[in-house]
Amino acid sequence: MSVSAFALVVMALALVVLVAFMIPTLMEIRKAAADLRGFVTRTGGELKPVLLELEKTLAELRMVTEAIAEKREDVQTFMESVGDTGRNIRTINAVIGTVVHAAVTSSVWMTGARTAGKFLTERLIKKRG
Repeated sequence: MSVSAFALVVMALALVVLVAFMIPTLMEIRKAAADLRGFVTRTGGELKPVLLELEKTLAELRMVTEAIAEKREDVQTFMESVGDTGRNIRTINAVIGTVVHAAVTSSVWMTGARTAGKFLTERLIKKRG
């Protein structure tokens, strides 16, 4: 047998061995591809309702955000009114404090004047009487 015939036989045997190992490998790759296709199909089917719910939630969130943006000016006006009311109450409180202080002071003076008047009246009555 010549060298080239021997090389041809070795190459043929190597090809047979290679094919023997490649066939199960290709079959496993085919099964894995089928499993992957099934997984992707199931996952896509499960994700669709979740994505639809997410879209609904985002739409509702967008509406709430728009409503808040519309009411922002009203809230700002309300807060300014509350601030004005607080300043007015502080002013009224200061005026009432001044009036009360004046009333208390005049009340003390009036009491003092009455007491002095009674005292003087009694002294005059005792001197004349």
